[in-house]
Amino acid sequence: MATNFWASTHYKILLDQEEVDVVPNLDRERGITLDDFKLIKLHMTNYIAKLAQNVKVRQRVVATAVTYMRRVYTRKSMTEYDPRLLAPSCLYLAAKSEESTVQARLLVFYIKKFYADEKYRCEIKEILEMEMKILEALNYYLVVFHPYRALSQLVQDAGMSDATQLTWGLVNDTYKTDLILVHPPHLIGLACVYVASVLKEKDNTAWFEDLRVDMNVVKNIAMEILDFYDAHKMITEDRVNAAMHKLTMRT
Repeated sequence: MATNFWASTHYKILLDQEEVDVVPNLDRERGITLDDFKLIKLHMTNYIAKLAQNVKVRQRVVATAVTYMRRVYTRKSMTEYDPRLLAPSCLYLAAKSEESTVQARLLVFYIKKFYADEKYRCEIKEILEMEMKILEALNYYLVVFHPYRALSQLVQDAGMSDATQLTWGLVNDTYKTDLILVHPPHLIGLACVYVASVLKEKDNTAWFEDLRVDMNVVKNIAMEILDFYDAHKMITEDRVNAAMHKLTMRT
């Protein structure tokens, strides 16, 4: 794996927000709006996290799986790549990428255990087939850099050790958005430190100035994080179900 973000495929495939906020034609034909598209991706992020908790993998594997899922949907439609199968398949692939292997049969077991809805049910063979489709959709670009990498050091340097858990929680929540597809991970990490500083009422202005990063970008990411929390309050199970209902049952 590349050790330098700026030389990695992750950097090369960063997108503008306008490129991410595109609903594929096949999905639009089913009546899926941009809001629906975002809701389904959020729902699947939570689905991946729940499965990961049961198969006991690290948060980094969850983050990589969610990144794969979100990358796929910048290139493929939900009609072609049903999210109810794509999500566990991304987790299966991410576990391999992060050297934390999960058996496909274990994923199938927990899906059957927790989801009565037949639309979520899948077999080992389907996960393995979808894994190959994901690899092709991603052009085999599996490298993902995460904000976690430098986060502990950043929190310590900012004199925010008492906010370590808060900052990590903020980073975890950024994966419920498409930020990882648009911004370099170190800037996402800095934005989370910035939000934590505001919430803890700690003035870190001088520290941020010494970093010589574009504070406009950091503040914009911070605003996106706070906007997400505001919007999240308005999300109901009914809204998620209505969006999911627009997806036909897998054949």
